[in-house]
Amino acid sequence: MKPPPQFIFLDAGNVLVSFDYTKGFRQIAAETGVSHNEVEDFYTSENFQPRLENGDLHWHEVHSAFCNHFSSDISFELFGRAAGNIFTLKLEMIPVLASLQRNHFRFGLLSNSCQPHWDYLCNSRYSLLPHAFQTIVLSHKVFVGKPDKAIYHYAQKKVGVPAHRIFFCDDLTCNVDAARTVGWDAEIFTTAQQLIRDLNDRGVCLGM
Repeated sequence: MKPPPQFIFLDAGNVLVSFDYTKGFRQIAAETGVSHNEVEDFYTSENFQPRLENGDLHWHEVHSAFCNHFSSDISFELFGRAAGNIFTLKLEMIPVLASLQRNHFRFGLLSNSCQPHWDYLCNSRYSLLPHAFQTIVLSHKVFVGKPDKAIYHYAQKKVGVPAHRIFFCDDLTCNVDAARTVGWDAEIFTTAQQLIRDLNDRGVCLGM
């Protein structure tokens, strides 16, 4: 059995919440009268998402570019809500988080995220965000995203524990591989039950 981790980092997208970018494009289209395909082409052709996640681009700039390109007068607030409301909470993860809290394990969030998505998650019905997590590291706030090693080093420094005593779970192989490269103990997320087994194997017994 591996030694119990001193800190547990979880990803957000496809671990705590599922998401659908197409839903955001449809909602922006419905609010502006621009076709769904035009919205999607505009967003993807400009490579907005990775630039937003790395903090290289601000959502105000995307809003301005959209309004100029399509001669739209959609408000900044409505534009953000339409783009951000793309998430569905993974209900099977709620007992896992509750058990981590109940058993006083230290855990946090390490996520590639952008402002409208994070704002929606924090200001919507998902009361677990951000309050359930002791430490939150977001790519758009630290100006680097997974799988860049710098974000793992930043997160490790923030929690103050040795690399090999951090457990990390993410749905993308490239992000898990990068975590292992910097010395973290990491596993691919598939299901809540598999995460429970992975934690149990490391002495993190959740009683589930």
